[in-house]
Amino acid sequence: MVSAGPATAEPTTSAWAPLRGAAYRNLWLALLAANIGTWMQTVGAQWLLIEERNASTLVSLVQTASMLPILLLALPAGALADAFDRRHLLIAVQLYLAAVGVLLTVLTATGRMPPALLLTLTFAIGVGQALTLPCWAAIIPELVPRAQLQSASALGSISVNAARSIGPAIAGLLIARAGVAPLFALNAIAVLIFGFALYRWRTDHARAVEVPERFTAALRAGGRFVRHSPVVRRLLFRALLFLVPGSALWALLPLVANRRLGLGSSGYGVLLAALGVGAIAGGLVLPWVRVHLTAGAFLFVAGLLYGGALTVVALVSSLPVVLVALVPAGLAWVTVLSNLNAEIQLYLPGWVRARGLAVYQVVFAGGQALGALAWGVVGDMAGLVAAHLAAAALMLLGAFTVRLWPLPDLRGSNQDPESYWPALRLTHEPDPRIGPVVVIVTYVVRAEHEVAFVDAMEEVRGSRQRTGATRWGLYREGESPACFVEVYQLPSWDEHLRQHGGRLTGADREAEQRAVALADGPPQVRHLLPTEAGS
Repeated sequence: MVSAGPATAEPTTSAWAPLRGAAYRNLWLALLAANIGTWMQTVGAQWLLIEERNASTLVSLVQTASMLPILLLALPAGALADAFDRRHLLIAVQLYLAAVGVLLTVLTATGRMPPALLLTLTFAIGVGQALTLPCWAAIIPELVPRAQLQSASALGSISVNAARSIGPAIAGLLIARAGVAPLFALNAIAVLIFGFALYRWRTDHARAVEVPERFTAALRAGGRFVRHSPVVRRLLFRALLFLVPGSALWALLPLVANRRLGLGSSGYGVLLAALGVGAIAGGLVLPWVRVHLTAGAFLFVAGLLYGGALTVVALVSSLPVVLVALVPAGLAWVTVLSNLNAEIQLYLPGWVRARGLAVYQVVFAGGQALGALAWGVVGDMAGLVAAHLAAAALMLLGAFTVRLWPLPDLRGSNQDPESYWPALRLTHEPDPRIGPVVVIVTYVVRAEHEVAFVDAMEEVRGSRQRTGATRWGLYREGESPACFVEVYQLPSWDEHLRQHGGRLTGADREAEQRAVALADGPPQVRHLLPTEAGS
């Protein structure tokens, strides 16, 4: 797990390279419009609540209401995206988001928007975003070559943060001149633009999904992969250490603008624009960062920058100084999260990509939603200064844990799909739904290789459990000490067929080869089926 080299070993690619492809470019521009609309809607919703009682809590609840659906629904959305046509799913979701945007516009324009209803409709928009995010993330590898995935991830962050810079600036001007309702209308138009771009896009190749997995089985399979993948778990943990304290800045910035700096909606837009400028710069320098800094070094530096910005926002009331501090905070935000997102996207095999990215989005949304709520409550109880200083301390503490919990080193990890198991030779073809199924693999191992073999089988264990096994054990025969027996159980025959047909990767093959090389001859494999499987 020690990362001693640069954050990645992939060749450096221009941050703009994916935009040379027309399909990705058109969708990226349309998504930029949708992101701008989303930020305009968020600013409008927050500004409607700025004069309410308990404003600190209510304003932070806007972010919570936006992110909580991702926390609740991203995993089911990932399962749907892995099982069905992603383009059709995305188009349907954009139509739903446009309908909610129209409802928001009408009710706000007619003065029928109490805080509870505003938060409810914000939650409804969050539901659409929860369905969109894993599906869109899983489509990106269909749009760009693998070598450009990191650049595409950086461009995704540039899109989000350019929108974070442009959207609030436009929102501040519109609120001052026309009120909040036009912001909601523009958001509805923006998501329709993205839906139209998806409608015009046609994939060049059909997605290779033989038979969709059953929904509940797909959910469980995605959860098993993450649970038994130390790489993914460490990446998610590092994201959480950054997100929880980092969310304080986004959640409480409207109140900093209004109460500490005496700014109106336009001034709040300027503060967000400063964060957005830094974030765009972060997206542009990310390829350089990945080449010249180790993973631990860039996490440490980013934590120091962001913690410093939180401290300045807490203690300084000068607008120019706060603006200067927000630029490196935006840069730190995007370099950390874009890099973690790219690492997860590169590591996840295709069969579970949307579900794995959905788990990342659950952590991303949960860290922000729960963090925003917590910092809002702290702000109400102890004040804005105390909330920001506590967040700064937590951010700096996380930065100093890099040596204790480093990012995983993914150099040389082969996650390309490989079907290397021999063909099944059963006396009959079982129903894919039957289960549980037990697979028994027998190895003959000489005494001098026993310790190394047992160690190597730990990697095999991870492979089996990531790709479908619910139970795994390695045993030694009492009557023949040289015989080691691997036993693992799968919930259904279909899960085992999917192991044979596309879930295994080059890294799984290498782990298995290391173990088999320590045995005498190839292992013997048997399959135990339930008695109702017939004969």
